This record gives sequence, C-alpha cells and structure tokens, in this order.
Amino acid sequence: MIEFKGSHFQREVILWGVRWYVAYPINYRQLEEMLAERGVEVDHSTLNRWVVKYAPLLDQQFRACKRSVGSSWRLDETYVKIKGSWKYLYRAVDKAGASVDFLLTAKRDRKAALQFLRKAIGHHGVPKKITIDKSGANTAAIESYNAEHEEDLEIRRIKYLNNIVKQDHRAVKRMVRPMMRFKSFRSAAATLSGVELMHMIRKSQLRARGKLRPAQQFYALAV
Repeated sequence: MIEFKGSHFQREVILWGVRWYVAYPINYRQLEEMLAERGVEVDHSTLNRWVVKYAPLLDQQFRACKRSVGSSWRLDETYVKIKGSWKYLYRAVDKAGASVDFLLTAKRDRKAALQFLRKAIGHHGVPKKITIDKSGANTAAIESYNAEHEEDLEIRRIKYLNNIVKQDHRAVKRMVRPMMRFKSFRSAAATLSGVELMHMIRKSQLRARGKLRPAQQFYALAV
C-alpha cells in the first residue's frame, strides 16, 4: 500500500492528477485547469511533485502483479529531450507486443544497453532470443551478457521484426511531446515510469481481479 500521509490533498485527488498526466497528452498547466474545473485548486508545480513522487511507487506495485512476457524480445531505443539534450529510452517488447521493460539512460552505448538488459532479465528471466537493429552497442551488450553468465542468447537482426517495438515507441512519444520538455533526468525517469505503466495497463498486462477498466486498475495499485 502506498502512503499519502502529510499531503494537504486526499489520496483520490492525487491519483487523479497523476493518472491524467501519464494517461493523456497534456502539460501541467492544462492539468491544473482541468482540476480547477472540478473544484480542486492545485498549482502545476505541486502536480509535478505528485507525478515525480508517486509514479515510480505505482510502477513498483505494478511489477508485483505484472503478467509474464514471451521469450522472444524486440529491443530498441528512442530519444527523449531533457534540459535541451537528447537522452535515450531503452525499451523492449515481446513478439506479441507486450512491454518487457524500459530504462532511461544518459548515453547510448554498450554499458547503457547492458544495464537495460540486466534490468529486463532481472524482472522477467532470460529470453531465448532478442531481435535488434544493426546497433553495435546492443550487439556488444548481449554478447557481454552471454559471456558473463555463460548464456546463449540468440541475437537476430531482422528489420521488419523490430517494427513492433518501433511502433510501440510512438505511443510513448505521443505522450511525451506535449509535456514541454523535461527539466531534469530524475523527473523524466519518474514521469516516463508512469507513462509506461499506463501504457502496459492498457495492453492488459496487469493481473487484475475481475473486469476492471484501465483507470480502475491504475487506482487499485495504490490500495
């Protein structure tokens, strides 16, 4: 259960603000106006603090109830601008399109790709094969993992098979575009964890009891 003690606002109001921001392509000032129309007076900077604080906590809760993914992964990275500089969002999906994992990194190299690979495998176990583009960094990362752990992860470079992860990037980028750029790496990582969380819920990746709508599934994570 996530604690909301010390806040001047009710838990339900905080969760509204967090979910609306990570679920729809809006910025904080627009969200401030939306809440004001519902009788909730809250500053956009407070909304930012809510997202940065609670989105990662909700993501942690989600991971304990996340459905398993397939053993054939598609791995790729996309660009996110933070304080005027491009950073890199590593992501992977399985062959059915279910999100495997994600990681925001400052660089796009073997070390970053290996960090992402370790995180994804730590949560889901070792896949049988990983499809990538011609990235030398991703190739080196998988080869390094194989050598370190005496694994035999198959590397495939079939461009059309990786289209599924490239298309999945678009859903995330569509959400990020109106956010008017991130001011810090920490806030970007926290916000993206919420965006990815809502994206996975919409893809029915939460083991939820009963037939709950995506919004209900999101709110249930805080209980």
